[in-house]
Amino acid sequence: MAKESKAATADQQELERKPTPAERNWEATTLKKALEQNPERQRTFTTISGVPVRRLYTPADLPGFDPARDLGLPGQPPYTRGIHATMYRGRLWTMRQFSGFGTPEDTNRRFHYLLSQGQSGLSVAFDLPTLMGYDSDHALAEGEVGKCGVAVSSLRDMEVLFDSIPLASVTTSMTINSPASVIWAMYLAVAEKQGVRLDQLSGTLQNDILKEYIAQKEYIYPPAPSMRLVIDTFEFGIRHTPRWNTISISGYHIREAGSTALQELAFTLRDAIEYVEWGRERGLKVDEFVPRLSFFFNAHNDFFEEVAKYRAARRIWYQVTGERFGATNERARRLRFHTQTAGCSLTAQQPYVNVVRTTIQALAAVLGGTQSLHTNSLDEAWALPTEFAATLALRTQQVIAHESGVTHTADPLGGSYFVERLTTEMERGCYEYFEKIDALGGMIPAIERGFPQREIAEAAYRYHQEVDRREKIVVGINDYVAADEPPLEILRIDESVARRQAERLAALRRERDNRRVAQTLKDLEAAARGSENTMPRILECVRAYATLGEVCDALRSVFGTYEEVAIT
Repeated sequence: MAKESKAATADQQELERKPTPAERNWEATTLKKALEQNPERQRTFTTISGVPVRRLYTPADLPGFDPARDLGLPGQPPYTRGIHATMYRGRLWTMRQFSGFGTPEDTNRRFHYLLSQGQSGLSVAFDLPTLMGYDSDHALAEGEVGKCGVAVSSLRDMEVLFDSIPLASVTTSMTINSPASVIWAMYLAVAEKQGVRLDQLSGTLQNDILKEYIAQKEYIYPPAPSMRLVIDTFEFGIRHTPRWNTISISGYHIREAGSTALQELAFTLRDAIEYVEWGRERGLKVDEFVPRLSFFFNAHNDFFEEVAKYRAARRIWYQVTGERFGATNERARRLRFHTQTAGCSLTAQQPYVNVVRTTIQALAAVLGGTQSLHTNSLDEAWALPTEFAATLALRTQQVIAHESGVTHTADPLGGSYFVERLTTEMERGCYEYFEKIDALGGMIPAIERGFPQREIAEAAYRYHQEVDRREKIVVGINDYVAADEPPLEILRIDESVARRQAERLAALRRERDNRRVAQTLKDLEAAARGSENTMPRILECVRAYATLGEVCDALRSVFGTYEEVAIT
């Protein structure tokens, strides 16, 4: 690709450019006097990712920058300034608070509460056994049921989870990956029971297995069969759920694992390229399935770096979809993304300071043009959020939307010398990572060789060294420490959740048609051994009330499980 070649040969001395005559005069007069009176706090300044930040940015920092080509206008290619012409003047982002804990009844009550408080979309957090494809009564689920999300083991659980929630009019995002096709099938079956047509449903399935191998490690099967299941959902979605995003390609967890902003951007977009390539190999048309690909980014503390990351993402995706894949459908070339504020930035110390961090991060997401946003709660370094903390996090979004004034114009930071320079540097660095991964044979071979994992581990180590040396200040951790802090009221999930879930599962297995369940699981195994799309078979399993663990075990029996090679 032309852009990639340009990135690889870019003159790095640009970063150390010579000052212009006007700048030299300013340095010799105004700046010299200012530094004599008040020296700068430190010798070097960098972003949180370690990118050097100059004292001053001027047009000289944008050599070759063409506003018409590189910036454009909102709603027009290359979408640097946003994918909608009026941005938030016409419609605010979806306020989608991530929620899930305890039993389906517990989370259903929280859903209804959040909707009553002005939340405009649901986002479901599942517990660890569910994420790993185990039922709540499995031996490996002990001690984890309902702890980091809601426990869902069957269609019956899903029916309770969405009780009295009209799925035809509420968009739902579900954070689920290895068992994504099974959980999605349960959701589709609930919609059928509500009398909702599948083509009426709108929402997002995270379904991003590549970032599991890279960062979060909640995988079940090896990469190739896992990718097959993802592409099965793409194909099924095109035919039956045209308003549903069958994947949310996630940089969030990559950043939470310790990556830089650039690594988050590059590995996320290269994962997306991998999914498109696999979709094309299946015979899917780029202009048909790529419009339903969405993205999920982190919003960290370094305000301008985050804004630049989102703007660069849109520009790169526009170029990649056209140059690499020949997309002509503009909907395929417009990058849509959800943002969540950075959980890894929250501190257990002085937790109310987390409200300030979250506000800065949410503002960066909005000024970066997000379509959907979750704001973390102040207590999430301790536990799942209380109702009070979740409400305050939602109010943070509402204040930004209605009181800050930042929604009155599209891309208000567009044209800033600093922001445009950061955006261009993000773009260049991203293409350089693309070249390295392509040279390794693609993202899956790169993962199997530990390349992105090693890059993230090294970045995380460097950052924590900087914190330990107090080169980076984290309030309450290595400076401004409080000696005595009052206790924080937190949400506690006790073991009664596991007992209630086990009782529900026992009753389900007694009451269902077990002969029908056994047949549907046998049919699914046969489909997995062949080449047919597994989604219709999975749907039949969940309609018969086969459990999540039973369906995943059927697939395990065919695909096996994956063990990561140690990084050296």
